[in-house]
This record gives sequence, C-alpha cells and structure tokens, in this order.
Amino acid sequence: MKENDKIGRYTFVAEPFHVDFTGRLTLGVLGNHLLNCAGFHANERGFGISSLNEENYTWVLSRLAIELDDMPRQYESFAVWTWVENVYRLFTDRNFALLDKEGRKIGYARSVWAMINIDTRRPVDLMTIHTGGITDYICDEPCPIEKPSRIKVTSTQPVATLRAKYSDIDINGHVNSVRYIEHILDLFPLESYRNGRIRRFEIAYIAESYFGDELTLYQDDLGGGAFDVEIRKNGGEVVCRSKVIFQ
Repeated sequence: MKENDKIGRYTFVAEPFHVDFTGRLTLGVLGNHLLNCAGFHANERGFGISSLNEENYTWVLSRLAIELDDMPRQYESFAVWTWVENVYRLFTDRNFALLDKEGRKIGYARSVWAMINIDTRRPVDLMTIHTGGITDYICDEPCPIEKPSRIKVTSTQPVATLRAKYSDIDINGHVNSVRYIEHILDLFPLESYRNGRIRRFEIAYIAESYFGDELTLYQDDLGGGAFDVEIRKNGGEVVCRSKVIFQ
C-alpha cells in the first residue's frame, strides 16, 4: 500500500458556533474533529468502533498533545489529516496535521490509544485483533512536534470545582474526553485568549468519571505562560493531567 493511501484526509468549515470571541476555531471543537477523524480513518480500514463493538472491544484515548501555529477563522475551510505512526502490543500512536484553507500545515497533534475489553475495561493485545492487521497502516508521514510529556501537579489548593452533568456525559456513560479539555480551558480569563493564544496543549487521561462526580481542578503556574492542571474526582482519584502553554 502506498504511504499516501494510509493517510485519512477530511475537510471541514469553521462554523460560527465552532469559533470563540476572537473568531477562531476553539480547541474543544478541534479536539472533537481530531477524535472524529481518528474514528473515520479506523472505520474505513476495518478497525473502527462499529466493528470492534461486535467483538466487545473499543478504543480509548490515553494521551493527546496539540501544537498550533494558527487556527482557522470563522467560515474558513480547513482539513485534518490523520495516520498511524506506531503500533505496540497494548498501545498505538496516531498523529494528525491541521491544514488551513490554502493547504498549509498550521498545526500537528500526537495521540496515544489503547483498545480495551468493554466488560473488563482491561487492555487488549492489538496483535491479536484481525491478526495484527492494524500494522499494515503504519505510515512514515512526519509529525514534527514533541511527544506528550510527563505532567506532575504539586498544588494542593483547588482553583475550581464542578459537578459532572448531563452535557458532560458521552455515549459510553462517562465524562467525554473533550469536556475535560473545555473545563481546563475555562480556568483562564478572557485576557489570556485576547492577548495571546494556546501554542501547545497536552492531556493525559488516567481514570474515568461519571454523572454526579465532583471534579476538582488544581493548577501550577510554571511561568512564561505555561500551566500544569490536574483534575481529581470526589476528593481523591486523579482523572487527568494537562499542560497548557500560551504564546
């Protein structure tokens, strides 16, 4: 198979309800597009959720790192490319490129996924699924950004607390991956977005949370526009950790 045939290419428009007060696509909407494109790409190649669910398996996102030079503006068309970089026994690396209306690459993302058994929530050996056929789609397309880093938050003073509600819950019955991103971005005042923009965003998912859980957010200000954030549920277990870097 040619390398170009291994890349999924999908086009979108930045609708008015997908942009923020600056007129640029929001990171939450971009996150949704990335996850949807991952699903499109996997489905088209026979290892998407629809077919996996028949075997009692599903994909879960473990880590995501996004680095941006720019964002599409309202009504502008843009494209997302996605491809598989590596496949290991329990994880796979999937990358993305964001292209503007002129076809220029204005951002990249790296992600790490695991396949789990829906009932046990335990990881599945990817080499046992369809005789390891996912490896046929490994692609050499470059992704020139750093892999997700290790994040450690030291703060013991919460900066926000919220209750997981209806709009947070996805089809799997737990808080949607992108909703964590949106809750984290809501920690920062409008001036942060008016006077700058997010250059890099990382998130590592550690545990699931559910309707009614109390989510408490902690934040370390690292200086220079960089912040580490941790979300814990019900006063204890860490749900996710994030790094936000403003430029």
